[in-house]
Amino acid sequence: MSTSDEDLWRVLREVSNMPYGAGQIAALEQLLRRVDAADDRQLAFATRMQGTTVYIYGGEPAKSFVTFSWCLAEFDRDPQPYHARAARQLLWHFKYMVNGLLKFPEVPLDRTRAVLDDMERRYRAGGHSLQTVHKHRFMVADHVGDAEEAAHWYRLWQTTPRDDLSDCAGCDPTTQVRYFADTGRHTEAVALAEPVLAGRLNCPEQPQAIMTTLLLPYLRTGRHDDARNAHREAYRRMRGNLADLWEIGDHVEFRTVTGNEAGALELVERHLDWLDRAPSPAAAMHFAATASAALRQVDGALTVYRRAAADRPTADVPAGRLADELAETATALAARFDARNGTTHQSELVAHRLAARPTGEHLPLSASLRRRPVRPTAGTTGPDGGGGPAVGSGSGAVPPSLPPVEIPADAGPEQLLDLAEERWRRHDQDGLRAVLAAYDARFGEVGVSPGTAARRLELRAAELGDDAEIPAAIEANRAALAAYRDLGDEIRAQVVTGRLGVLLAVASEDAEEGLTLTSTAAEALDRLGDDRLRAAAHDRVALALMCAQRWAEALAALDRVPADGGGDPYLAARVALHRVQVLDALEQVPECREAAEVARRLGRELGLGELLAAACLASARTADDPADAVTACDEALAVAPPGMLVPARVTRARALMAAGRAGEAVDDLAEAVTLCVERGVEGDAFLRWELANAYRVAGRLGEAAEVAEEAVLGLDRLGAQAEADRCRHLLADVYRGLGEIDPALALLAQLAENLDGPDNLPHRAQVLEEAGGVLYDADRDAQAAQRFAEAAHAYRLAGHRVDELRARRREAYARLWAGDHPAAVRTVETVDALAETLAADPDQEPVVTYELALAAEAGARVLADADRPGEALERLTGVPDRLRSIEAFGEAAQIDVLTGDLLLRLDRPADAEHLLRRVLGGLPTGSRPAQQAAWLLARALDEQGRSDEASAVREEHDLDE
Repeated sequence: MSTSDEDLWRVLREVSNMPYGAGQIAALEQLLRRVDAADDRQLAFATRMQGTTVYIYGGEPAKSFVTFSWCLAEFDRDPQPYHARAARQLLWHFKYMVNGLLKFPEVPLDRTRAVLDDMERRYRAGGHSLQTVHKHRFMVADHVGDAEEAAHWYRLWQTTPRDDLSDCAGCDPTTQVRYFADTGRHTEAVALAEPVLAGRLNCPEQPQAIMTTLLLPYLRTGRHDDARNAHREAYRRMRGNLADLWEIGDHVEFRTVTGNEAGALELVERHLDWLDRAPSPAAAMHFAATASAALRQVDGALTVYRRAAADRPTADVPAGRLADELAETATALAARFDARNGTTHQSELVAHRLAARPTGEHLPLSASLRRRPVRPTAGTTGPDGGGGPAVGSGSGAVPPSLPPVEIPADAGPEQLLDLAEERWRRHDQDGLRAVLAAYDARFGEVGVSPGTAARRLELRAAELGDDAEIPAAIEANRAALAAYRDLGDEIRAQVVTGRLGVLLAVASEDAEEGLTLTSTAAEALDRLGDDRLRAAAHDRVALALMCAQRWAEALAALDRVPADGGGDPYLAARVALHRVQVLDALEQVPECREAAEVARRLGRELGLGELLAAACLASARTADDPADAVTACDEALAVAPPGMLVPARVTRARALMAAGRAGEAVDDLAEAVTLCVERGVEGDAFLRWELANAYRVAGRLGEAAEVAEEAVLGLDRLGAQAEADRCRHLLADVYRGLGEIDPALALLAQLAENLDGPDNLPHRAQVLEEAGGVLYDADRDAQAAQRFAEAAHAYRLAGHRVDELRARRREAYARLWAGDHPAAVRTVETVDALAETLAADPDQEPVVTYELALAAEAGARVLADADRPGEALERLTGVPDRLRSIEAFGEAAQIDVLTGDLLLRLDRPADAEHLLRRVLGGLPTGSRPAQQAAWLLARALDEQGRSDEASAVREEHDLDE
């Protein structure tokens, strides 16, 4: 075999290890051109045999007809030994052909039946069971709608013994489940599938195929959790595979009939352009029908993004118009199939798909949103107006809610304004507004004294509590200030001046004026006011300073306020909370925790729910023990107003994560996301990111993947690229955990592309190296080597020489395992040059010593594989001792074992024995290094003619002779 042929065989192996899809198909077709030019019959046959599988699973089954026919003709024309070795695989490919031919209406049905007849003849001639032949005759009958014939072949299929050409333990039952579901036997379908899903499936189509077939049986038998989980896992596995377009249509339909119209629309939009390159007309027909039904469930004016194809430009297409177009597509394709089949069966199936509508109870599918009733909070009321039971409040009782304000019918204007001020002082905004509404209804602005009118203006600012109303509140305060000055009421004027200053500070653009006003008012009230007015004035100074983020000065202002708030417990509670906020900003954690406990106590005593909730959340953030933080959050949730529920849920979730209770944190974060979505608040994407991580830590990787995907889309829409990329990194890790290597690699490739700036070179290198590690672990060594090389280059540009050495070392190993020995040797030469520069530093850090030692080991292994054991041994001189000097004992023993192996290769068994006995004495019995050392020691003894001692070593370490 020539070097060129060896290279082509190596490329074929690499193509075989690639993931199914367009990339693999392109690589295969490029290889085919080279193979045909090489004029090697065996290689041409092997490449086309592989091509049949590549085309089937890559979404271009029509091309498999050509490769299969070529291989079959070659097999029959001039049988060779290599043909015999491929005979079973060729018989297996007959099944692909029958399945594929049925899906193309231009292929006459007689042609499909002829292939089936040939398949049966060859199976009989080879002494194989006809079980799978009967199955495929059943599939033809089922396709054309001949129920009687289908039942006949189904019985034969089920009663004929299986053999090694039967479909796998997942695919055979999948077809049975589909048959049961189509004939309304949903309970039987579920019962049949259960043992299959409980077993081990290693077919590329499973378990996603059987899970997809079970969606409606699960739904119809009330197994909603199973339906949800099957949908999530199966769709995730197939969403990137064009060959699964038909099954993706099943998932679109599932979302439609379960009332998840928005989710169905999302799938339609995601896969719509696949129709332009559908794997078969049958898949196009099915997806078009299910997509049309999904689109009819949403507003017809809503637009769907469709990518350009051929002469069609990119466009946002109204859902109603697209639904009509897809229905026409599906109907026309069904008519073509029926014309070929001589029945109306496919048209009837399409009509049924087009009529799909939500049925029964809505089934929530999103892992991001709440799925179960939320534990009620104090703000939750039942139909009778009473509050539900509160979340456990931990160390303190839930404070009583303020009773509705009682407004005396005979109260005069001054009495009403006194009552309104009291409700304001008690933080009862609803009560304040109710009293002022009564005042306005009774007195308006007619017949009251100028002083009373000024008070009403002052309280007008208090009514305007929302941020959007700050400008109006500022104007109301200015009007009240002018009125008090006209009256000569200096004390009230200074009180209003301080309040006006706080509002201006909050408004930011007039912050300096606000700070001046609050300070001036505080100085005046120090002279003119009573204890309460002085305390409130300094609290307002602190508030203005807090708005300017002048935290130390704000704390000094609060220190001037007496602990009792000048005799006003409500003011004392408010000041305590402000102290918490300032100490939190100053990162004075112990003091903040102490202040929060004071605020919590006052909030409980006074029944101030919002203040108590804020204090509890501060306690949670500063708690040493996560369990205490959770308790504080429970108390907050029991009293929190609607606007504080999201931070309360998020804080509780973070405390649960810190406590190692990620499964519980999931519920709080899902509730927080739901609240954001329900209120139209931006930021749910950030919470989805946290939720995805909670799912990951809880081991619920399927849900983690779903939520992280949503988070990435949301963060991208917000323009938060740094956060989106961090979430992509999380998602790549989740994909790896799920065994979804190619999606993980795609994300890592995107991350590397995003990190293209000079400041990001170290991070880019890390991502490339991580991708190399994923490929290496997946035995895709040639690709791994390329990623490690790219990582090394990026590390070099970033000036990270030790990291560059590590990446080059890993590249050498990848090239070695890829079978590219010359490239591996060249990489070792690069490693040597880099190691020489690092070794020149006399004051090596331990990490440098470690990497230099492992680089020497990598070089030795590459050279040993190149049949250069002497050079390999020379490299390892002194390396184990250097590793032991930095306490890397395991790695040192590993290199000692390698040294022993090299000594044996160099016919130095006595030296090997001496070394290996010493090494073996220091290794844990039964460990892998100990087993290796013992095996080599026994070999060294054998080579010295001491077979009895060798046998004793093998027996001691439980090694085979």
